[in-house]
Amino acid sequence: MSEKEIKRASEPFRFYTRLNLTELTGLSASNLKELLGCLKEVPGSSIYHHTHRFLQQHQYLSPEPPNDFAYWVHNVLGEKELGERLASIDTIGFNNIGDLRMEFISVIENYIKENASAGTKFANKDDALYFMKSISFIFPTSYVAYDLKGFLDGLKNITIDSIYFHIFESRLRLAKGTNDFSKWISETIGDSKLANDISKLDPYSYTLDELRDRIIKLTERRLEGLNGKDR
Repeated sequence: MSEKEIKRASEPFRFYTRLNLTELTGLSASNLKELLGCLKEVPGSSIYHHTHRFLQQHQYLSPEPPNDFAYWVHNVLGEKELGERLASIDTIGFNNIGDLRMEFISVIENYIKENASAGTKFANKDDALYFMKSISFIFPTSYVAYDLKGFLDGLKNITIDSIYFHIFESRLRLAKGTNDFSKWISETIGDSKLANDISKLDPYSYTLDELRDRIIKLTERRLEGLNGKDR
C-alpha cells in the first residue's frame, strides 16, 4: 500500500481522560461469610475498585495489580489456600464486572463447602475489610484522531489517566468487551490487524507508561507497513 491509501476513519476518535473519587460503601467484612455476603451486595464500582485499586493509585510502580480480596483473605484471615485461589483469578479474562463478581463468589462458596472450619476465623475491627467504591468523572481531551497518524499523535501526548480509561475502564467497567482503541481501529478504520495486535496485549503485564509505548510501537510498525517500508 502507498501512503495515500492510509484510511481515514468514518468517525473520529476522541481521547478522554478521567478523575477518580473513592467513597466508603458502608459495608465491611470480618470473616469469609461476611465477605461473601458483601460481594453479593456491593455495587459493581466496588468490585472494580478492589480489583484495580493498586493499578490506579500506583500506576508508576508495579504492573501487577494485587487483588484486595485475595490479600485480605491470605494475610488477615490466614486462609492461604483461598487467598491463592482468589489471586489466581484472571481479571483480563472477564469482559464485565458482573461476571468477575460471580467468579469471586463461586471461588469462595466452593472453598467454604470444602472446608468445614472456613468462616470461623474473624478479623478484629481494625483489620476488617471495608468496602470502597470508585466514582469516575470522564472528560474529553483536546486530542481527536481522524486516521492512524492522528491516533499515533494522540497516544504520544495524552496522559496515562487517558490510557487507563480507554484500556481498562472502558473494557471492564463499561462492559464494551474490548478496549476503546481496538474497537475504533477495527470498526471505523477497518484495520483488523492492528486492532487485534493491540487487543492481544495483556495490559496487566505492563505499567501504564510501558503499555502506551507498546501501543505506540505497534501503531508505528503498522504505519510503516502501510507505507510499504517493510514490504
